[in-house]
Amino acid sequence: MTIPVSWVDAFSDVAFGGNPAAVCLHGEPLDAARMQSIAFELGIAETAYLTPTDDPATFDLRWFSPATEIDLCGHATLAAAHALREWGVVDGTAPLTFRTRSGPLGAVFEGERIALDFPADPVTPGPMPDPLKGEWPGAVIDAGHTSFFAFVALSSAEAVRAYEPDLAAIAATGAKALLLTAAAEPGSGSDYVLRVFAPNVGIDEDPATGSAQCTAGPYWAAELGHAPLVARQLSRRGAVLHVRPDGGRVHIGGHATTVLTGHLC
Repeated sequence: MTIPVSWVDAFSDVAFGGNPAAVCLHGEPLDAARMQSIAFELGIAETAYLTPTDDPATFDLRWFSPATEIDLCGHATLAAAHALREWGVVDGTAPLTFRTRSGPLGAVFEGERIALDFPADPVTPGPMPDPLKGEWPGAVIDAGHTSFFAFVALSSAEAVRAYEPDLAAIAATGAKALLLTAAAEPGSGSDYVLRVFAPNVGIDEDPATGSAQCTAGPYWAAELGHAPLVARQLSRRGAVLHVRPDGGRVHIGGHATTVLTGHLC
């Protein structure tokens, strides 16, 4: 069986920015072992697998990192919507629905930008995880956790930018990922900044993390007192995300750029 695949840089309007994801389209579901092997072979943050349904605007969607299946992934969902339009499977006029392990997720085409509709994942306040207690002396203003993230808010964007990650300490927290964030510098054009480290799912630092906005977006909307928000992910590749919390949902917008296309044999 030959499987179409696209390599897409999500949350970037140019190639080699944002976060790369592979998107595979197959007529019948693949078994999990095959999907995991392909994701390991491709070796990028996530590989998304799309299966059409009887509804032309609805697709089954699963995500795999090189190490494991992922419950929720924003950038690969954005990449999936982009790839479907690029392939001509959809024309971009109707909203899409993706059936996933995290429930139904929406995607709407807004010109060149794509907006995702994801569930909010608010922070439960709590103590700093013991392995991280010495990482940011005097700079921690908030801490807690979600179902996926250990959450740490710092007093400055520079502290987030300058952090040299202790991946062993992050892994020792037991969380799937660390979400490190701060309010943006005045006049920067952003409202908040973030970085995401996920050694426990095989990703040292994630370049652009849509799902993190399900937590950071509601947090900063409450802290800053306004929305929508512009988030800047301070990874080496960089990313800009447009975030609008809406009750129990979060709308996450961004661009995507196809880098290459081909087929898996």
